[in-house]
Amino acid sequence: MAKVTVFDMNGKQVGEIELNDAVFGIEVNTHVMHRAVVGHLANKRQGTQSAKTRSEVRGGGAKPWRQKGTGRARQGTIRAPHWTGGGVAFAPKPRDYSQKLNKKERRLALKSALTSKVADQKIIVVDDLTMGEVKTKTFKTALDALNIKKALVVTGEQNVVLSARNIPGVETTKADRLNVYDILKYDAFVVSKADIAKIEEVYA
Repeated sequence: MAKVTVFDMNGKQVGEIELNDAVFGIEVNTHVMHRAVVGHLANKRQGTQSAKTRSEVRGGGAKPWRQKGTGRARQGTIRAPHWTGGGVAFAPKPRDYSQKLNKKERRLALKSALTSKVADQKIIVVDDLTMGEVKTKTFKTALDALNIKKALVVTGEQNVVLSARNIPGVETTKADRLNVYDILKYDAFVVSKADIAKIEEVYA
């Protein structure tokens, strides 16, 4: 089992913790992680874009000018795509961009992402990630003590969530709502000892 240093909110080392290899020590599967990230971004797309084709644009029923004798190119409608105000060629229409990822693939991708953070020494375990009051400055000071600028903070503590929401480059989430995209997006993965236990319980 991999051992990770445990810090307090002041950035001091207070011990070590052993991580479960079933979650934090598997063989990293980059292909499945890529599929998970692409699927996550695809599922966030609204797919509500829409434009009119030449058959949907109002007007243009009459032929602009006669077929021959004007010296100009023949035209059948002023709603053709090359006309100003005309329809759009191959116009985008509302569609569903969502992609399906099997349950086993999702779990494998998540474990691979967590393992990669451990391998890169980007996982920071905090002994007790709690705050007595909502104070952005206090939480920012704690992050500075841990030498963290851009991080995903795993916590369910409401005071921590509210304190972190106005700090650029910092995102919070709960242990049972992790996703591969956020884990890989942020430089550091900050988690408390209690939430480490929750992650191992959910995903082991």
